[in-house]
Amino acid sequence: MKAFFATKRLGAAAVLAAAALALSACGGGGGTAAPGADSGAAPSYEVAKDVALTGSPTFDKIKSSGTVRIGVKQDQPGLGFKDAATGEYTGFDIEIAKWVAASLGVPADKIEFKPIPSASRESAITNGDIDYYVGTYSITDKRKQLIDFAGPYFITGQGLLVKKDNSTIKSEKDLAGKNVCSATGSTPIQNIKSNFPDTKTTEFDTYSKCVEALKGGQVDAVTTDQAILIGYAAQEPDTLKVVGEPFTTEKYGVGLPKGDTALRTFINKMFTNGGDTWKKIYDGTLGKSGTKVDQPKVDQY
Repeated sequence: MKAFFATKRLGAAAVLAAAALALSACGGGGGTAAPGADSGAAPSYEVAKDVALTGSPTFDKIKSSGTVRIGVKQDQPGLGFKDAATGEYTGFDIEIAKWVAASLGVPADKIEFKPIPSASRESAITNGDIDYYVGTYSITDKRKQLIDFAGPYFITGQGLLVKKDNSTIKSEKDLAGKNVCSATGSTPIQNIKSNFPDTKTTEFDTYSKCVEALKGGQVDAVTTDQAILIGYAAQEPDTLKVVGEPFTTEKYGVGLPKGDTALRTFINKMFTNGGDTWKKIYDGTLGKSGTKVDQPKVDQY
């Protein structure tokens, strides 16, 4: 694998600002294409030759089968999105997943993307249903009891999405007595339950169902990472809006089987030495506004 420039640490505020500009600049109505999805924009990844990776049972399985199964999201515009008409997956997370696969010596036509709901991510990894997971997956101590993470490769924070005509919710301080929706098993819904006891909660297996409930008046707000919410607002700017400032810090990582230290080290070094590729991925997806940012520094190998 080619050597690239190492990069500086990324601030959460810079990422959110860049994501906001990138996704909102794409505009758009209620079509099926994801904002920023451009099949010609993303870089192609050279398949690694004779990967020197020993001691990784996950890599051994991938090498033996010749294919890789990657857990992803399919309803997050600009990050992980599946086009209903073509079946094509696009977005920042999808390109990160492809980059990892190429670094492991797997060509694009040997990748199997498997949409996994938030609540099922740990079980999908521990049961061996997927080889790794890339999909707005926040690194937390609780999750690290069951799986390992490589990264982080992106930083964002929890935000709020409301209807355009809503004037009562301006930030998380206005959630008392309101009904807030998020994905079952996600970090944001756990945060609401733990720290906003006067707030009602509704849960679905996907964020897109929460957005539909919001538009239908069944809930007052949707909460998840602000970068995701901006994508939904960009699709329907006359109907939805993002309010307030991020009130958490979320670090996205690649979910791996517990104990596969060799693979985690390999991917972390790939991120550390692959700043040029990371930049191309960002500029081709979330960074299409032209805003320039640096990637975050990964945790220890």
